[in-house]
Amino acid sequence: MNSLKLVQDEISGTLDLVEQDRLAELTNAFADRTRRWFVSGQGRSRLVAGMAAMRLMHVGFEVHMTGEVTAPSIGEGDFLLMLSASGETPVSVHLAQRAADVGAKVLAITTREDSSLATIADVVVAVPAHHSRQFGGSLFEQASLMLLDALILDLVQDDPTAHEVMSRRHTNLE
Repeated sequence: MNSLKLVQDEISGTLDLVEQDRLAELTNAFADRTRRWFVSGQGRSRLVAGMAAMRLMHVGFEVHMTGEVTAPSIGEGDFLLMLSASGETPVSVHLAQRAADVGAKVLAITTREDSSLATIADVVVAVPAHHSRQFGGSLFEQASLMLLDALILDLVQDDPTAHEVMSRRHTNLE
């Protein structure tokens, strides 16, 4: 089997195992576009979180990456989307707990529904990326990116102006 096919099959197989009702919960959490969103993760999960934040901004959400100098404080009624493969990354668990403590809703994408992060979260989407021939957490990150890109498609499916809005909000300082 060539490597490209292996990666493709691993991503597809992992996404097939994600519980559809959990995806629906995640999508429903994004129904109210007037809410502020904060997105976070550590390491490569943070890179995936950043791509998701960009897409959310493109479709009109007020979204901030935690730890950025322009990110405001999180508060009651806000949402935090946290990506962590293990669900045990100390910084991620700490940020999720701080968000929950001030009344924000926490949504977690992780491989472990029994993790510390999952116990804090209001919504947990488990991405079962456990058995991979790829290095480290690559499968979790790839599958999470595909899942979040699909979420964006779900959010804009009934909006005939979505691509126009996304194009208008795309950066022009490049």
